[in-house]
Amino acid sequence: MTAKIARSAGFFVLWVIIAGIEPVDLLFGIPASLLVASASLQLLPPGTKRPSIVALAGLVPRFLYQSVRAGVDVAWRALHPRLPLQPGFVTYRPRLPPGAARSAFCTVTSLLPGTLPSGTDDSGHLMIHCLDKSQPVADQLAAEEALLMKALGYGGGND
Repeated sequence: MTAKIARSAGFFVLWVIIAGIEPVDLLFGIPASLLVASASLQLLPPGTKRPSIVALAGLVPRFLYQSVRAGVDVAWRALHPRLPLQPGFVTYRPRLPPGAARSAFCTVTSLLPGTLPSGTDDSGHLMIHCLDKSQPVADQLAAEEALLMKALGYGGGND
């Protein structure tokens, strides 16, 4: 019941921001907020994990730094006269369960230059296309996943 109240309140605040606080707006906003909250609870039930706002905020500068560093590396490889690339696939066994958390992990890794999740194999491991498979890609992915797990409330990333 607490989740429904919290989501209803959140959706109602969003409604007020968009529509305003005229009586006719509130007349439609209250039932709409209740209906949308009910639907959202069916589509995304509340979980037991508690995200860490501090850890999530800490991911932003790390992501920006890694993006710049990886972008420079990709540009250097592309402009190098001998083009030192060893493209291929690396298989990675994620610790995050299938669902929204793993999708978030795939999204983060796809935004970093040089790596691109491209599906799963028959055993459920992620197939990561990378520009240089001789690099420690799996170790880098494990470090990123551990930080994301901590930020999403999966403990220290060792669960």
